[in-house]
Amino acid sequence: MNPNHDKPILLALFTLLLQLPNPINASPSPPITALYAFGDSTVDSGNNNYIPTLFRSNHPPYGRSFPAKLSTGRFSDGKLATDFLATSLGLKPTLPAYFDPSVKPLDLLTGVSFASAGGGLDDRTAMLSLTLTMDKQWSYFEEAVRKMKSVVGEAETNRVIKNAWFVISAGTNDMIYNVYDHVLGSFISVSDYQDYLLRNVEAFVQRLHDAGARRITVAGLPPIGCLPVQVTLGTVTLPRIFHKRICTENQNTDSQLYNQKLQKLNLRLSQRLRGSKILYLDIYTPIMDMIKHPHKYGLEETLKGCCGTGFLEAGPLCKPLPGTCEDVSKYLFFDSVHPTQKAYSIIATYALQKLLPLL
Repeated sequence: MNPNHDKPILLALFTLLLQLPNPINASPSPPITALYAFGDSTVDSGNNNYIPTLFRSNHPPYGRSFPAKLSTGRFSDGKLATDFLATSLGLKPTLPAYFDPSVKPLDLLTGVSFASAGGGLDDRTAMLSLTLTMDKQWSYFEEAVRKMKSVVGEAETNRVIKNAWFVISAGTNDMIYNVYDHVLGSFISVSDYQDYLLRNVEAFVQRLHDAGARRITVAGLPPIGCLPVQVTLGTVTLPRIFHKRICTENQNTDSQLYNQKLQKLNLRLSQRLRGSKILYLDIYTPIMDMIKHPHKYGLEETLKGCCGTGFLEAGPLCKPLPGTCEDVSKYLFFDSVHPTQKAYSIIATYALQKLLPLL
């Protein structure tokens, strides 16, 4: 067979494919201009360093895997998922905190984090920990928009916002403080409280849309019952003979219920807010997969943190002494609540695979 005979056929097929309409978008989506994060410690790059709160991580052993081993205020040994996203999108090496003094108005054009560790979707959660409420984070975003307009003008700022990726990651603290620890009292039911949190998500997404945002992603809850601190507290209630570290399944069931509701909300919002892409970021699945299949990821310890005993330490309780694990790459969690840089990298890769084609 003469391969040259196939060339006209291949050319015709290629031409036909080019002419077929894209069922999702009539034209390719514009490049992502910036990454903006709101929420809690999962996306706080260090804003809490600059407010009067105990919820800080700007001290060793935090940051031991970060460039120059800097304790930046990220609740991990290194980078967060949003840092990896910013790098993968070609925006910047890491996503800085809005309060970082080195962040200049021009830097705002490619993204920052407004998040605050200890915060939540329920403003009372942030008030309890003396951190930034979602309302306060929003006010700083508005301030950032004014700064950007002063540098590049209104039209360019609006273009950046329209094509930026907005990420909201919060809710875990709300569930732990209000539902499981009962710090804020009790709602009628877990489901009722989740509905309250989701109404706050809806209001925040609406705010973003009204400000010109069109690419918005809301992260679901992790398997809260598998966070080392929750495993520890759950184990305490078991008879001594059963003191084996296992996940608290009812809390994981609660997380799954919330995530199902969030996905339905995002779908409704996408239909209502025309021209917007309101997407769900599934963090439950990759974390649970690391717990169930640790060796697939080169992990050995999945229900205990690297810092100290790994049972309860986080924030100010996570200190250089009595020490940390030798090889943090073998751990899913760095302290009793927060994932390691390695885990965040896996979560970011999962997010990019699932979401980037949809943005």
